[in-house]
Amino acid sequence: QVQLVESGGGLVQAGGSLRLSCAASGNILSVNDMGWYRQAPGKQRELVAAITRGGSTNYADSVKGRFTISRDNAKNTVYLQMNSLKPEDTAVYFCNANVIRFGNSANYWGQGTQVTVSS
Repeated sequence: QVQLVESGGGLVQAGGSLRLSCAASGNILSVNDMGWYRQAPGKQRELVAAITRGGSTNYADSVKGRFTISRDNAKNTVYLQMNSLKPEDTAVYFCNANVIRFGNSANYWGQGTQVTVSS
């Protein structure tokens, strides 16, 4: 069994910062791509940022220059540093990871963490 456990969400004023963490645990041989998605009320889940095992990154246009994704492969953990937060960043943030177990790979999701940005 694989679990993704997120932490770091909360309430912050516009212009503030938060750092999200997501740790993968369980019977894991390796973790490929990891990413953060978000879902605001009434909207579809969208990709915020993704990172390969080698460190290549991809960002949604709306967060470029404000958010930074990083990872620690030894800890199977991915981070999302969010700066200059805006009210429109308010959403539930979900971690996603492509995990290799026993020669097979599968995508797993975290339970989500609420980020609320007040104006």
